[in-house]
Amino acid sequence: MYFAALLARTEDGWEASDTDLDDVETLSDLTDLAREASVDEDTVLVFIEQEDAWFGVIRVDGEEDPRIYVSNASAAARSSYGEILLTDELLGREPGAEDSIAALEELVGLDGTEDGEPDNAPDNHNNNNTTTTTTDDDDDDGLDPVPAGPLGDTGVLSDLGLPEAELLMLRTDALVEIADALGAAEVLETVR
Repeated sequence: MYFAALLARTEDGWEASDTDLDDVETLSDLTDLAREASVDEDTVLVFIEQEDAWFGVIRVDGEEDPRIYVSNASAAARSSYGEILLTDELLGREPGAEDSIAALEELVGLDGTEDGEPDNAPDNHNNNNTTTTTTDDDDDDGLDPVPAGPLGDTGVLSDLGLPEAELLMLRTDALVEIADALGAAEVLETVR
């Protein structure tokens, strides 16, 4: 189950609104959504949380590039909303790397052999009770695996009252704790 909300900073404090991410397909869409909620180009935070798995914070300050923090990148990578946040830049990949890999996979079968070529891989089936272990790293697409644990800008909320060390320690009910540190717990609760 997901929860998503926007917190927009105003002269009078924070204003919260829940947000529907059904029409959001890219980080650019999410950034535009945040900018629409901005008052006088003030800070807007987008919170996305998947219950007990991961949370993400996207900070948009006017026309600056968004700053992103994801609590557990490997868990977020298995989520359609998490994939939006895990950009090539955030993962330290060359832009378009996924497109290149996908094009290569079309030319070469997923088993590593070209069409029509015999599969010369050894048969790992044996008749005794030993098991054969393979190391796959859950990396079906040939790209570097997504790291487990936090990823992104750990200082994304430091100037707003939540130091990096505290952000890194958050696990469950993280958005409540973040909103409390920002002085926005009551307004976030109205949309939760």
